[in-house]
Amino acid sequence: MATTVRRTVLNLPAAPLGPENPLPALRLLDEMHVVDNRDRAGLPRDMARQIGYEPLATVLPVRILDGYGRDRVPTGLDAIVIENDRLRATVLPGLGGRIHSLHHKPTGRELLYTNPVLQFADFALNGAWFSGGIEWNIGATGHTTLSCAPVHAARVPAPDGGEMVRLWEWERLRDLPFQVDLWLPEDSDFLHVGVRIRNPHEHTVPVYWWSNIAVPEGERTRVLAPADEAWHFGYERTLTRVPVPGTGSVDRTYPLRGDFPADYFYEVPDGARRWIASLDGDGHGLVQTSTDLLRGRKLFLWGSGPGGRRWQEWLTEPGTTGYAEIQAGLARTQLEHIPLEPGGEFSWLESYGPLSADPRAVHGDDWAAARAETERRLAEALPRVDVDAAYAAWRTCADNEPGEPIATGSGWGALEVRRGKYQLPGTPFAESTLGEQQAPWLELLDQGAFPEPRRAAPPGPSLVSPHWRDMLETASAEPLTEYHLGVAQWHAGDRAQAVRSWERGLALAPSRWPLLRCLAVAAEESGQWDRAADLYTEAFDDLCAERRDDGDAWTSATAALGREAMEALLTAGRPGAARTVWAGLCPAVRQRGRFRLLEARLLIAEGDRPAARAVFDEGFEVADLREGAEILDEVWAELTDEPLPDRYNYRMRPRT
Repeated sequence: MATTVRRTVLNLPAAPLGPENPLPALRLLDEMHVVDNRDRAGLPRDMARQIGYEPLATVLPVRILDGYGRDRVPTGLDAIVIENDRLRATVLPGLGGRIHSLHHKPTGRELLYTNPVLQFADFALNGAWFSGGIEWNIGATGHTTLSCAPVHAARVPAPDGGEMVRLWEWERLRDLPFQVDLWLPEDSDFLHVGVRIRNPHEHTVPVYWWSNIAVPEGERTRVLAPADEAWHFGYERTLTRVPVPGTGSVDRTYPLRGDFPADYFYEVPDGARRWIASLDGDGHGLVQTSTDLLRGRKLFLWGSGPGGRRWQEWLTEPGTTGYAEIQAGLARTQLEHIPLEPGGEFSWLESYGPLSADPRAVHGDDWAAARAETERRLAEALPRVDVDAAYAAWRTCADNEPGEPIATGSGWGALEVRRGKYQLPGTPFAESTLGEQQAPWLELLDQGAFPEPRRAAPPGPSLVSPHWRDMLETASAEPLTEYHLGVAQWHAGDRAQAVRSWERGLALAPSRWPLLRCLAVAAEESGQWDRAADLYTEAFDDLCAERRDDGDAWTSATAALGREAMEALLTAGRPGAARTVWAGLCPAVRQRGRFRLLEARLLIAEGDRPAARAVFDEGFEVADLREGAEILDEVWAELTDEPLPDRYNYRMRPRT
């Protein structure tokens, strides 16, 4: 059959994503993948330089997604199917363009780990993320803020005269447009993926990219890559060079043989073909290869310890096959960012398909022989020159204008293109995509003034790039303008000026709680715990007085501000004031797992440990538990010397 592209609906039990958190993300980024400055001294010079190159402090202007739960309901997800007589790829344009499934028809094998449910967890840079399939991580170290966001999608002419699917969006952390072209040639066993990231600005921009592939985990599953060494990163936050496949009896190429979750970034020699494969006990599985620009290869494993196994259950459902991740990126490790010059671009081609090799060689004790067998089979299935030729052919089509739209992403790209008058052939950001969130910024751009709201509501999202900050600084100093200006100044590192802007806005603001909350965060960040507690108390009282209804926007604002206020009041040693905030939350919010944990902390602060223990004994689930968080261990340790129950054990590193 010729390659076809069609729309469909994928039905899964899914947890609703919930509304965005309306509070701007002012706090330092809570990212686990960081290395202490002292530990960089022994690293290769280019790696150390790129690890220190413009890491993000916050995820502004993106909003946090923490409004999801764990109650799943049958849900139809819009999907795109790209299919020939050998391979079928199913793509989710409403969820970052994730490839959910890659099915090899002749063998009947699913090449990816396909999650049977859609369950969000707090793993992305901005919160909500889900496991399974192939995801496209762009922006900064971690899972992209687009994990659960819609992207634009359309049909585009393919190099072989057929059709391919283009996915594209505007990445807001670095203000960069990118595209992902999915091309499945007729009769091919391999899906080609052409990726392009462009820098339309007049300044150099840091770039991050890792393609993240979830593969089935098994006792005999082995991950192979062309390397004899790797950089090991564990949740102890250290980066060390280790031999591959391992030392002694520990073979790091089998995901289930580790105790704790860990990353292994393979040291692929210069000139070697870029590839990584996951093969089962019979030698069957998936291989990913690429043109040389995509340098890095990585294995992430959950390990066989209780914390890793608990996370596996948490991300799907008990009894489901686990998974590991094989990845490919622009740098050697995910801790690095690469400079992209003004007007420049990065582009490459990746290929995904089935691979079968002799299991005796793959699982033998001779690592060099295992690698050589895998690479030989890859060369037979897809020669390196064919990948290079496919890349050259795809580049001739990269600027082709999309045809029939299949899905629509956000309006932020259209706003930026209109402001910057950028010419981006192949990735049009139509003004028809501009929506309610972009409307006030469009007025600022066209009229020079930021409109005051027509009704009481939580403020919309802030923009923080230098050009928007400049426009806010020259606009009339109305309260909402000062609020957004302060957020932009805070993002730029000018915290004193941000505080002054928020204080100016507060003097005349009809809605005081958004500004009070920003000032409370500023006080916390400077160690003024009592002042922060006072400001949070005033902010929460003002919000409760202003709240108009029990709709999603107000409920989300009340929950987000209430949570921050309670944590600040407990830090300041004011359990009585924290109890008052607790009473101001609606009953449904108080029943959420995050707030049940807060209730236990409040009861401990009030001196009622038996009641706090009863909260744990009754059971709760913190839906937005952060990757690497140890808060459950810490609160439990305040209650008892007993071992932490398995249901609360998400530990990702050894106890020290």
